[in-house]
Amino acid sequence: MGNNKRENSKNNPTAIVIFGGTGDLSKKKLLPAIFHLYVEGFLPEVFRVIGISRKELSDENYRKLVEEAIAAKCREYSQELIGKFLENIYYKKGCSGESCTYEDLSSLLLKLDAEAGVCMNKLFYLSVPPSSYGDIFKHLSSSGLNTPCGGEGAGWARVLVEKPFGENLETAKALDNQLTAFFKEEQIFRIDHYLAKDAVQNLLAFRFSNLLFEDSWHGGDIEKVHIKLYENFGIEGRGSFYDESGALRDVGQNHILQILALVAMENPGAFEPEKIIKERTKVFQALKIYSQEEAAVNSMRAQYKGYLDTDGVLKDSKTETYFLVKAFIENERWKGVPFYLESGKALGESKVEIVVEFKAVPHCVCGDKDTHDHKNILTLSIQPKQVVEMKFWVKKPGMAFKLEGQYLKFEYEKEKNGDGQNISRLPDAYEKVLYDCIARDRTLFATSGEVEAAWKFIDPIVAAWENGSPELNFYEKGEKPKVDL
Repeated sequence: MGNNKRENSKNNPTAIVIFGGTGDLSKKKLLPAIFHLYVEGFLPEVFRVIGISRKELSDENYRKLVEEAIAAKCREYSQELIGKFLENIYYKKGCSGESCTYEDLSSLLLKLDAEAGVCMNKLFYLSVPPSSYGDIFKHLSSSGLNTPCGGEGAGWARVLVEKPFGENLETAKALDNQLTAFFKEEQIFRIDHYLAKDAVQNLLAFRFSNLLFEDSWHGGDIEKVHIKLYENFGIEGRGSFYDESGALRDVGQNHILQILALVAMENPGAFEPEKIIKERTKVFQALKIYSQEEAAVNSMRAQYKGYLDTDGVLKDSKTETYFLVKAFIENERWKGVPFYLESGKALGESKVEIVVEFKAVPHCVCGDKDTHDHKNILTLSIQPKQVVEMKFWVKKPGMAFKLEGQYLKFEYEKEKNGDGQNISRLPDAYEKVLYDCIARDRTLFATSGEVEAAWKFIDPIVAAWENGSPELNFYEKGEKPKVDL
């Protein structure tokens, strides 16, 4: 996180306002991420953090909550360092639908500006359910908090919103209309934290900084691509939310399709947000949109046994906890290449990976009795470990000419000192999200065009499932469904 543009974020005095400042996301992700940015020198020199929630807390109570969140997620730091950070933390009790909340917030921001002797930029992080977005947008606008305190050109006000971005194309458009009624598009940062993962960003470097694969990165040489997002845990604690969304809406419409776009996009020519977003959007727009009949034969869904016993889940629920979708990109590079999109809960392992299977060479120099199925397979692992692995075919040692598969593997490893402690670490996705928003770098954020194009692809599949086709399958927890498309 160290190019010149981003270093300029040091000169951006900023107030970070977190709606839902006492929630799980704030405690587990946002507050530790802000602290890490502070420790590593990536926050503006002048900054303040204001948490907002319904709880009755003083500034000191909230600082204690923040300190506990830091202790739970971060390695040990000196009390002096933590204490200096906590001096920048404030709290305001409020409700998203009450105008007085925003009047109080505006007064606090003016007070903090006066004490700092500078008009701070405003970053509003909405760590709340999307049902609260409308009220927050409306009140931020009516209170004047959606404009810089110095007027246009004198600073900025930005809003960070979490997925889900709607439940279908219609609700996504409605949500976008709410957003753009009160904020300009350049003020809106739609978070898909998977885009901020270091290994996901590495897809851009891997593809466009290495000549080795780019000439073969097309349907002439690639047989299929498989994107997997497996989780070994169920939906405990998320029953009511998950039962209304399901796996495809939860991770398929966003995380997996964003990974697909990075795998399939054309070379943007430069690492510039506008160019990268333009090429990602082209991939979304080129996805083949299925009829419901086509969706039924190019997808399958399943539910793990025991799901119906989860609190908040309807006893006759048909919500999928697993899906497999075969997608096609209708452009010259990827014509005819199937992209398999797969994700599930309560599987036997947790991992995220991209598997690119190349076609077998037309004329293999194989042993006499070898079957000719020698394909190169490239695996890009995103988690739990960041690994690039390529399967090659080489001669097996010995007198006979036989081939065997061998692997060329590169694994990111953290530097360690003599005591085995990490000297450096990869930035957390939420650190990148906050940092890039302050720096006005939109590369890792979804645009309204991408969101709408994704829903156009997803909606017919969901509609087919709601009409009972294909039938819902079932699988044991800890096992992957036996499926084929």
